[in-house]
Amino acid sequence: MLVTDSYLDYLLYERNYSERTVKLYKADLLALQKFGEEQRGGLTYSDVDADLIRDWIIVLMDEGYAASTVNRMLSSIRSYFKFLLRKGLVKVDPLHMVTGPKKKKPLPVFLREGEMDKLLDQMDFGEGFEGGRDHLIIGMFYATGMRLSELIGLKDADVDFSASVIKVTGKRNKQRLIPFDEELRQEMESYINIRNEAVPVRADAFFVRKTGEQLYAGLVQKLVKRYLSKVVTVKKKSPHVLRHTFATVMLNNGADLGAIKELLGHESLATTEIYTHTTFEELKKVYNRAHPRA
Repeated sequence: MLVTDSYLDYLLYERNYSERTVKLYKADLLALQKFGEEQRGGLTYSDVDADLIRDWIIVLMDEGYAASTVNRMLSSIRSYFKFLLRKGLVKVDPLHMVTGPKKKKPLPVFLREGEMDKLLDQMDFGEGFEGGRDHLIIGMFYATGMRLSELIGLKDADVDFSASVIKVTGKRNKQRLIPFDEELRQEMESYINIRNEAVPVRADAFFVRKTGEQLYAGLVQKLVKRYLSKVVTVKKKSPHVLRHTFATVMLNNGADLGAIKELLGHESLATTEIYTHTTFEELKKVYNRAHPRA
């Protein structure tokens, strides 16, 4: 038997773990014990070795356990064998050379081009200063891929209409230039005219509230979520989703990965490469829908 009262008492009274936590540790040990008995016909703590643990991990993953859950279970087993080593009941820790499964990094959430077209071309943002401002905010996130903090910190002087570039101040005050097209130019010029008339006294910022104060992160997040909710049902609806959308659209339309890296302001190309995985996932979906033998 793997589970001993002395170990459970140690967790409860010496480590001061809650009864719920102790029950989880016990359940993990019993799960390993059951697996070991099925594999080898019987199991004591001296029978547990690295091969058994690795086989157990494979079975758990095949059964659909999340990597985080498997790692938590392994943590319980590690704690148990450290206890046995201190007591002199085993000479070797069978988990010494065992590593748990790596957590899968979630792929970025993004909108499809048709969804963005519907949002920007068909949705009603309302009339006046705030409606024009909100439409431009969504359009600028999509057209430039800038971060939320970069959009909030944007100033009039950062927009160079003669060169058609926006100077963005990113992380660690690192600056970069992002080009913009004629459509975004016209919308920015229109917004500036409406803003200057509606809010003559204002903060030194490109995007402001109707009170003249600079935008804050919560306000922008709220308005982005409200408008994205009109065209998509994905759980995550944030400015970062629009940044992901910009990168994915650029890649899908033939942009070089290095160029996307510079536009996004990434330090490493490895950070940008996650969008290649996103694109490949889309290709797999298309294949599975279209191929008769898929």
